[in-house]
Parts: sequence; structure tokens; C-alpha cells
Amino acid sequence: MKRIAIFTGTRAEYGLLYWLMHEIKSSDDLELQLIASSMHMSHEFGETWRQIEDDGFCINEKIETLISSNTAVGVVKSLGLGTISFAEALQRLKPDILVLLGDRYEVISIAQAALILGVPIAHIHGGEITEGAYDDAIRHAVTKMSHLHFTSTESHRRRVIQLGEQPDSVFNFGAIGLDHLVRSEYLTREQTLNELGLHSGSKYILVTYHPVTACDEDPVATFSNILNALDSYSEFNVIFTYPNSDNGGRQIIDLIELKCKNNSDRCKAFKSLGSRRYLSTVKHAAAVLGNSSSGIIEVPAVKVPVVNVGVRQCGRTCSADVIHVDDSEQAIVDGLKMALSFEWHSNAQNPYGNGGVSEKIVEVLRGYVAAGSKKFFDINY
Repeated sequence: MKRIAIFTGTRAEYGLLYWLMHEIKSSDDLELQLIASSMHMSHEFGETWRQIEDDGFCINEKIETLISSNTAVGVVKSLGLGTISFAEALQRLKPDILVLLGDRYEVISIAQAALILGVPIAHIHGGEITEGAYDDAIRHAVTKMSHLHFTSTESHRRRVIQLGEQPDSVFNFGAIGLDHLVRSEYLTREQTLNELGLHSGSKYILVTYHPVTACDEDPVATFSNILNALDSYSEFNVIFTYPNSDNGGRQIIDLIELKCKNNSDRCKAFKSLGSRRYLSTVKHAAAVLGNSSSGIIEVPAVKVPVVNVGVRQCGRTCSADVIHVDDSEQAIVDGLKMALSFEWHSNAQNPYGNGGVSEKIVEVLRGYVAAGSKKFFDINY
């Protein structure tokens, strides 16, 4: 049995990895080892490790690394604690390969440990660009520590190769989150409204905004502008999901909670909706507003209008249907006006594929044989 360890530190990452985990768990010749950490273990962010177990997965290692802090120093301390703890977990599990997704700081923490321990890494969603977050540099760094790469578009595949990775180790299978399009069951509109605590027939806007960590955009000022802009559309309910645990996130949480307290008839906040409720909430929303990667990659695939605010996602490949606005209140008001109008329609091609990614990744993992040290691939210009 080949041991495949999968790491997850956030609700969003787990949602993307769900069907890959299911494929590995269902396999006769692969053993799933699951490491859950960071936001999953935090009461502040909903203790989402419980959802993982409710979905039928066994968590081999539950590792607490998240320091309750709102500063960059706190993030660095969490990263350091993670590296120590992940090294011990990997030593116990002895996986044949470790699967990592994306660009969160927890990911580089466990990648460092795996690199030194000689555990091969398979990295999902490399080669992408998000200029407004330090995640951008983390993503490229993890690429250089990894042996297998599963990118979401052909341009991302070329960029990973440009970083010196061997072409035969880089596979473009599309965005793994789109597996939900063909494999997951959505709640009906009425079921979704009931889950959200909204009245039958309600219309709502879904909002997810994360801190900007690599540019001069002030996340508190931007989120305040988002809240003010939403007041121009008082006929819509507002569903907030919590930001991630990056520095500055807790100030955004405070603003969310205050808004919901003062507008309890219209605004509701959720630490975590869980995969099925989140996807159903997206599907039945009038629009999605914020700056999350989900708004760029997954939401356009279900033909829901997206207003992407500010600089966090700058550089990321996206559908032509995504409405990009700056962080001013008026720009956000105008973006929502376009998204909510009858003039908005979705006919652009989705650059991230049509799902069916997990099965392809499993086949590559099944056949992978560690080949010792990596060789840098030079492009002949």
C-alpha cells in the first residue's frame, strides 16, 4: 500500500481536496493519511476538523499551530510552531508522498519539514499569481520543494516549467475544485435559505473578504467600503463568511460581527459554511463579492456574477465574466450594480476546465516512483 498523506489547514482547502481524499480512501492500493491543522483546530474559526470527521474521514494527525494574534509576528510564530510539529507528524506517518494545495503559510511550513525529511511533495495549484498577498511567493517556493505538480491551466503549467521543473513532472488537469460541479449534490434554493436562516424568497449577496498582505491596500478601509456599498442594496440580505487567519483578519471579523449585530434582520455571519452549504450558497446567490480565490476559480463555473475587490487577486487567470473593481466605495457600488443587473450574463469560457481532476491526480500518484534528487530544467531561449 502506497501511503499518501494529505495536509489541510483551512476550510477552503479541505473543500477543494474533498474528492481527491475520497478517491484515495476508496482505492484498494493507496492508504490515505490525513493531517489537519491551523484554522481547522481553532474554535475562533469554527473547529472545522469536526466537519472532516463528519464526512467520514479519519484524521491521523490533529496539530494545533495557530496563535491567536492579529499581527505578522504572530503568523511567523505559527509558521515556526507548525514546522516543528509537522516534522514530528511526518516522522510518525512516514508517507510515500505528501500532497499540498495552494499557497497558505501553513503549506510552506509543512513543505519545509517534508523537504528536510526527504518526503516527496505533490503540489496542486502551482504557477499562479496573486500579487496582493505574500501567498504568491509562498506558492512559488513550494513549487521548488515539490516533485510533482498539478496545475489548473496550461499557462500555469508553463510557468512552473519556467521555474525549472521538469516538464514530465508537471500536469495540467484543471482546477480541482471544479470536481464539485460534476460530483457534488447541491441543496435546493429553499433548503439553502433555510440553512442560512433566511425567509423563503429572500435574495442575498455572499461576501468573503481576506486581508491583503503584500500591497498597500488597507484591508480595514476596504472592508468598510464594502459594508457601506452594501447599504446601497438594502433589498438584499448579506451572508458573510469569515476571513482567513492572516494578519489583519481579526479586525475584519470584528467589523462583520458589528454589522450583523446592528443589522440582524438582514446580515448573517458564518465561521464556516462547510463544503455543501457553501457551494449551495454560491449557486443560489444573486452575486458574490470580495477577494477570495473561490470567486475567481469556482464561482464563475456555476454562472453566478462575481465582483472582485482590490488588489489581492491581481495577476490570477480568471473568466472574462468576473467584474474587477478597485477598493473605493463608489467602485464597489458600481460593480454590484453591474452584477445585479439584467445586462450581466455569463457566456465566457471557463479557463479552469470542467472537473474530473481528482481521478487523474490519483493515477499519477499511484504510478509515481521517487527518483532521488531533482534536476533543474533549463529553457533554451
